[in-house]
Order: sequence, then C-alpha cells, then structure tokens
Amino acid sequence: MAGQDKPLPMARRMADIEPFHVMDLLARARAMEAGGRSVIHMEVGEPDFVTPQAIIDAGIQALRQGETHYTPALGLPALREKIADYYQQSYGISVAAERIIITPGASGALQLALGVLVNPGDQVLMADPGYPCNRHFVRLFEGQPVSIPVDANSAYQLNGALIEQHWQSATIAAMLASPSNPTGTVIADDELKVMLSAISARGGCALVDEIYHGLIYDDESATTALALSDEVFVINSFSKYFGMTGWRLGWLVAPEAYVDAIDRLAQNIFLAASTPAQHAALAAFQAETQAVLMQRRDEFQARRDFLLPALRALGFEIPLTPQGAFYLYADCSRFSDDSYAFALDVLEKVGVAITPGRDFGSFHPRKHVRFAYTTSIDKLQQGIERLGQYLQKA
Repeated sequence: MAGQDKPLPMARRMADIEPFHVMDLLARARAMEAGGRSVIHMEVGEPDFVTPQAIIDAGIQALRQGETHYTPALGLPALREKIADYYQQSYGISVAAERIIITPGASGALQLALGVLVNPGDQVLMADPGYPCNRHFVRLFEGQPVSIPVDANSAYQLNGALIEQHWQSATIAAMLASPSNPTGTVIADDELKVMLSAISARGGCALVDEIYHGLIYDDESATTALALSDEVFVINSFSKYFGMTGWRLGWLVAPEAYVDAIDRLAQNIFLAASTPAQHAALAAFQAETQAVLMQRRDEFQARRDFLLPALRALGFEIPLTPQGAFYLYADCSRFSDDSYAFALDVLEKVGVAITPGRDFGSFHPRKHVRFAYTTSIDKLQQGIERLGQYLQKA
C-alpha cells in the first residue's frame, strides 16, 4: 500500500511530556515481590490507609440507591456546599459554593484552571523541584513552563523576590504548592501574601496546590490562600488527607469571573466527576470521619519524626524539617552522583524502593531522592536497617 512506511503522526508536545520514571522502579519492585522477595515501599506518594469506612459505606449506599447518573458539570450541589462549610469550619472563611468545582482528581482541577488561562506561548512560573505534572499540563495547553531552581534557602519554595526576578511580558501565572511535593515544605502566610500581591500587581493569576493541606504537622495556624485573596485558583483533592486516591475526586476553587468558562470546559472535557465518588465524599466531612483522619495525620507525623533523624544519621542531607505532606527530599550525593542508579541499586541489593530526583525537575536531580513515609513505622524501621546494611557495604 502506498505510503505504508510513512511514520504515524505524533504531536510535537509529546516529546516534552515525560513519564514518571519511578514507575520503572515500581514495576521492578512488584516483579521482585512476585518472585518472593520482600520490598519496603517508600517510593509511592499514596497513603497506605484504606478509605475511611464511613466514606466506603456512603459510596455503597449511593450505588444501591441508583446514584449512577451524571451530576452537573460543576459537581453535586450538596458536595459543593459541604466543601464551602469545610472552609468555614477549618479556616473561618466564607467561600461561595458557586466557586467550587468538583473534578476527577486534583489533575482534573489543574487541567480546568490551566485550560481557561493559558494561550500558546504563555509562561507559567513554578518551583524546581516540583510535581512533574505541573509543567506537563502547561505544555499540554501549548504554554511554556518556567521552572525556577529553589533550594533550602527559600524552603524549596518560590518567594516574592523570585516572582519579581522571573516574571516576563509573556508570564501569565505562577503555580505554588503548600505543602509541596517532593519536599513537604509549607509557604509561610506572610510570604504567601507577598507573592499573591506581586502576581496580582503584574496582572497575573496564582494557582495554589493545597492537596496536602490537611497534613500539616507543626503549624496548625497555617491558612488557605483563599483567606488572603478571592482571585486565586486553589486546587485540592480527596486523595491524600481524605484517603480516597482510587476514587479520583478533587476540587477547584476559582475566582467568580472564571466559573462560567470552567463550566463550559468541564462539560467538554469530562462532563462530570464520578457520581458514586461524589456521594461517598459527602461522608468525608462527618465528625466520625474527621476523627479518623486526624488520627491518621498524627500517625504520619510520628512516621516523619522517626524517619527524618534516622535518615540524617545514615548520612543523607535533609537541611529542613518538612512541615507537611508525607515526603522527605534527601541529598544522596555523599553516596552517589546518580540518584537513579542509586535508587535502582538500593532496590536490587536490599529491597528498599525510593524515588529518584529526576521525576521532580532539572535542578540537581542526580543529587536527590525522595522518601515517602506512606508505610508503617515497623516497615520504615526495616527500611532504615536495610539502608544501613547497604551503605556499610557500599
């Protein structure tokens, strides 16, 4: 057939959208387990706790009652109201339910926010290291992600000075994350005010990732960006704090002026989030569920407080104590100049799975690995023992 040797078409953007490199390590770890080896998992950013029972029961009840039809594109009205109540109870602020959009995970929220903001060639500032999907979603909409190197001197976060330094005529937004992945650091309220002011003064928008906001350990006074401005896009999720990763449910709080555009975009992209998941999430705000979630938060803090000094004692450099999430971003250059090779060797030799820095950006990724304390303290202790044995032999 004529033309049969012609390459199939592929969008140019795909050359810039990388995979999660840790998935290769995870696949190897699963293969090792299938072969009978023990693996301590500290690579996956997913809580080991199952979804709280009240949420599961609500989901089952919704299915039995036939709640399997589409909801409005912006989400189940009752759930939007529950989230608005949650902001009032948790932060003492009033957020109109009409500004809250229910999405298929936080990724759906990020896709909607960038979809109504980014034109081809527009620049979006973000921290490096940071969550890799941020830059990939910007690229998906033909924008230009501008990754700004950050280190311990700025708590691995952007700040007002960096915003001013890197803002250009093509810049339309900055993405912030508090607590952040992979470093677990939190943006101080005063610094967040400075950044929001700097962004607003330049006619831009701030997108603030707060999906780990329920998992802040040392400063319960930390507030949401919504307490500081009505003109920010705030992204949140039922995955991390609420333990609903597989339910694929998140939300976006948008400035009022963007809600109609977001509604139209949601109708065309995914129509609506999962109906059973939305009904199940109504139970996430019950007192009994919140009590369970607070206990789990305390457990995550105990894990951090064990793992952080244990890794430092082994020789990993972790200059800051992360205030939130469930990650430790560690400098491993004392042991290797290639963190991916290091992570693979640790997995093969002693059965400990960790994430190499290459997944989080281009600023010194070969020097860093991420540890996720998403497994029990007993498992973390085993992991530390194995790492100690590995480093003694290295």
